[in-house]
Amino acid sequence: MGIDKRKRVVVAGTGFGRIYLEALTSSRLLGRDYFELAGLLARGSDYSRSCAEQYGVPLYTEAEQIPDDIDIVCVVVRSGATGGEGSELAQSLLKRGIHVLQEHPVHTKEITANLLAAKQGNAAYAVNTLYPNLRPTRQFLAAAEYLRRHQRLEMIDAICNSQMAYPLLDVIGRAVGGLRPWSFSEPVQAEGHPFQSLSATLGGVPLTLRIQNQVHPQDPDNHSLLLHRLAIGSEGGVLTLADTHGPVLWNPRLHSPRDQTGRLILSGEGTERLAVPSMVTLGDTDMRSYHDIFALTWPEAVIQALHSLCADIAQPERRKQSGQWALSVSMVWSDLTARIGMPALIQPGEPEPVSVQALTDIVSQACD
Repeated sequence: MGIDKRKRVVVAGTGFGRIYLEALTSSRLLGRDYFELAGLLARGSDYSRSCAEQYGVPLYTEAEQIPDDIDIVCVVVRSGATGGEGSELAQSLLKRGIHVLQEHPVHTKEITANLLAAKQGNAAYAVNTLYPNLRPTRQFLAAAEYLRRHQRLEMIDAICNSQMAYPLLDVIGRAVGGLRPWSFSEPVQAEGHPFQSLSATLGGVPLTLRIQNQVHPQDPDNHSLLLHRLAIGSEGGVLTLADTHGPVLWNPRLHSPRDQTGRLILSGEGTERLAVPSMVTLGDTDMRSYHDIFALTWPEAVIQALHSLCADIAQPERRKQSGQWALSVSMVWSDLTARIGMPALIQPGEPEPVSVQALTDIVSQACD
């Protein structure tokens, strides 16, 4: 895994940084033992002090207080892309030779400056888009790679909210084997519709993209109709990541030969391809609750990202390629966001939950 000794890690930030803290301390995660939580960097609020006490680590309120024997700092505070100073923090650490994993989104100019600082300090730097490392996404990407090796990809169909556009572009690029060439049409949005629609090309593959470019100004992390959904198709069928957290689905292409009269042959000799299931679930079939997603799925993805960073630490020749990929993802995202513009402000109330049991009962009765 590219790790020759246990890495001492400091987490900067106690918002989404809580996922990183869980990743570095949960005994339920495979691969966590390669890392040791060695501190928390925060502003010194009552909450951050209680976090440091809970995890039994020092609380640092200034980057200069972080000891030189720290291997990695996870910068989980806002970058300039969202009005924060995360990249300035990253640069100060990288110049000291401390490796940095920075949470997305990060502007291209910031990544360029961060990579320069990393070179000056002989350190490794990576942007963590998190979602490509989720277990269901890794299963989807493995299937996509197999499909890509055997057939030409014909189309991509994707839908997301605007906050998920950055990692979704990363996932699509990995699925199709690259981001270049890319292009986006101007978005179209009908009156009263929540989604903007764009025709695009990513990695040379035609893409239809729909984005819910809306945000609640007082509650920006909620009120998305969905996070993201993605399908790629070839002549053999369609591979779908049905939701951010799975499952992965495969739909074989429906194709039937014709007889001498021109009618489709529906059974018998020559129709063996029609005998396969019209839908197959690949990989995991048991879906986790959101409690488990926060406690396991997302922290697992953080550990995966840390292992990738450690590979760059151990093999400096990898760093250029990793940096180029991070730059490309950010460039594509900047192009897209420039076209869709600022999100529309919405203020819906708390959504009413739908009973899963009621849905299950209705479906079971529908065909009785």
